[in-house]
Amino acid sequence: MKSMDRRRFITAATATAAASTLELENLAKAAQPEQGGTVVFLATWSFGRPAVDHAAQVFHSGGSLLDAVEKGINVPENDPKVESVGYGGLPNAEGEVELDAAIMDGTRHRVGAALNLHRIKNPISVARLVIEKTTHSTLAGEGAYRFAREMGFTPMNLLTAESRAKWLKWKNDPHHKTFWIDQQHHDTIGLVAADSNGHVVSGCSTSGLEWKLPGRVADSGLVGSGVYADDNAGAASATGNGDIMQNYCTSFYIVMLMSMGRSPQAACEECLQHMVRTDASTKTRAEAAVIAINPQGEIGAASMNSSFTLDYAVWRNGASSMHRAKVVYP
Repeated sequence: MKSMDRRRFITAATATAAASTLELENLAKAAQPEQGGTVVFLATWSFGRPAVDHAAQVFHSGGSLLDAVEKGINVPENDPKVESVGYGGLPNAEGEVELDAAIMDGTRHRVGAALNLHRIKNPISVARLVIEKTTHSTLAGEGAYRFAREMGFTPMNLLTAESRAKWLKWKNDPHHKTFWIDQQHHDTIGLVAADSNGHVVSGCSTSGLEWKLPGRVADSGLVGSGVYADDNAGAASATGNGDIMQNYCTSFYIVMLMSMGRSPQAACEECLQHMVRTDASTKTRAEAAVIAINPQGEIGAASMNSSFTLDYAVWRNGASSMHRAKVVYP
């Protein structure tokens, strides 16, 4: 080989090696969470879209991720047209609106919950203050109400004219279906989020099953069932028949699967498959859907069957959009 050819060969080989090294470095950087502004919000149902929009606004105005999830959930809680959350939620069998909510901070690994809360329309904000103002995790019933009053919340009648009329119609029907789950009315607002630092939060709020037994608590306000968050793995939330869902600690199960390397989508699907493995009847009868996010901002969403399809909202890269979750057993 001539000396000039040898020099050209060495120069080209060196350049190729440098380019390969740069490419590997770029791939490594791409696999890491982007620092400096990326945030993702994921929420259940169509009324989750204004929730994620407001959450993003709060976050980009300087609020923490916990602030953003709380204030995002306040949107459907305050909307009287949403009959399964907060003000205007359909009542229990005695005509009283009972609210449950929980929020979990994946960094401090702290949860706050308010259960069987009466006459206070923002249970997620009461739950947030359980974290910030007490060493407890859960307050319920009269104690939760007194705490909310001490924190400055104003009591109000949570029944709207429309929700009261629906309750009276049910109550006065001698053939009414007691504690029947109606997909249109029985759901929750679950909202999970991840920021550019890998911090995750999960929140959930509901008025629960319409015409339920007074005092009934399902999964929404229970840590591990309706909410779970851990910065080392991700966050999850659930919606559907809470009396079934809480038997599987769905949110904790999903987060633990993500901690073992599952993607959020795979973890959501595997959770529902686990339910069917332990009770085959859930495949067709269970109203069950779950959402998840990992610290890198990857998301997952799945529903059990085609009789309970989940529409969910995502806020990412400056805009929100609606999607349909994968049905595991069509």
